[in-house]
Amino acid sequence: MDIVFGNRDGLSYREIARRMGCDPRTVKKYAEHPELIGKSRKAAPRQSKLDPFRDQIKAFLADDGGNHNATYICDQLVKCGYTGGYEIVKRAVSQLKGRRQQLAYVRFETIPGQQAQADCGEFIVTLPDGSSRKYYLFAMILGYSRKLFACLLDRCDLPSFLEAHLLAFGWFGGVPAEILYDRMRNVYIRDLCETKEAGDESTRAQMRPTFTQGLMTLAVHYGFEPQVAPAYSAWVKGKIERPMHFVRESFWRGYEFIDLTAANRDLTAWLQQSEMRVHGTTHERVDVRFAREKEHLRALPPTSCDISLRLTRRVHKDCTIAVEGNRYVLPHTLVGHTVTVRLWKGRLRIFNADQLVEQYEEPAVKGQIVGMDRGHYEALRADRLLQERKFGHLAGPAKKGRAKIKQTISPTVPPHPVIVEPIVLAQRIQSPEVERRPIDIYAHLGGEVSYA
Repeated sequence: MDIVFGNRDGLSYREIARRMGCDPRTVKKYAEHPELIGKSRKAAPRQSKLDPFRDQIKAFLADDGGNHNATYICDQLVKCGYTGGYEIVKRAVSQLKGRRQQLAYVRFETIPGQQAQADCGEFIVTLPDGSSRKYYLFAMILGYSRKLFACLLDRCDLPSFLEAHLLAFGWFGGVPAEILYDRMRNVYIRDLCETKEAGDESTRAQMRPTFTQGLMTLAVHYGFEPQVAPAYSAWVKGKIERPMHFVRESFWRGYEFIDLTAANRDLTAWLQQSEMRVHGTTHERVDVRFAREKEHLRALPPTSCDISLRLTRRVHKDCTIAVEGNRYVLPHTLVGHTVTVRLWKGRLRIFNADQLVEQYEEPAVKGQIVGMDRGHYEALRADRLLQERKFGHLAGPAKKGRAKIKQTISPTVPPHPVIVEPIVLAQRIQSPEVERRPIDIYAHLGGEVSYA
């Protein structure tokens, strides 16, 4: 615009160029063609190194659902003779992906009390000595009200996972109709194929997920149905995926960890405070919405579920079973039987069928034999019938069906006498005497003598 105004004032092109600090030809261009002001310069068309490979890029994007990224496509094009850079391929892939239909999902909302979603995450704590310790976060959220429960666990084994369910049900004051899980090892085992006949149609196969025995025991006791999400489908349980990130960023980031008890206490206080916020999806306070959902939850049973670890052991001949590196003594009448061990927080309960046999406290040191003072071995020694079965054949003649034990008796006169000749030791041969001569005599006999 300064060039145009200077031209209207009668200044020469050279004078305008000196004032503007540009070339006189530039002044002439905009003075004669003011319509070019504000328009970008058109780039001269030129051939790109990627032009011969654009059809291959489209083929890669059409293959495998179009999930190939620009890095993979660039590596494949280099093998085909492409000599250009990665950025050109990246822009071309981005343009082609932007023209096609993006993935779309069906949004769903659950009715009150119908579904809850659960998940687990890992949290790393840096200790004062510089080492790191891993803790696990269990979280469960109600699908309708978005009321969230979360707690930190020291271990992520099955008993701790089930104990977190009990805490969640107590936090909600009820149980939802179903709980949706990821394919974690504490929940999901595998898919079993079951066949069903539908009228005159041919037999068709359906896949039925199989859950762990501990989770099924909990589900039957509290009356909920476990569900598992498809593999690599995080959007199916998106209601719990977002709160996991919310806890990590809003509570955990910058938190000064002291111990697990204090962390769970602070986490509970933070959850109570966060329920007063207006949820971004429902546009309603969480606690107000939960007040309507609570009456639709199933009531808690009068007794809690036994969530202890369930093990099976066979009783050895020494009347012991091995559990967690220790041996426990049981009655001798259970030798050869398979017993059930329920382990929970260092306490063992041993059952034979439905009968409780023994209870033990797990010792702090491994490699111990526990229960020597319970009198089980004394009862074994006092069992006359069992002792007769073990040692009765030594008291009398052999009974039917049992081999006779032969006794070994040394005879007074051997049947084949052995003649032993005395060994006569040879007399010791005395060493011969050696004549001693002066060394000069060897010089006369053999010439010069060299000394070492």
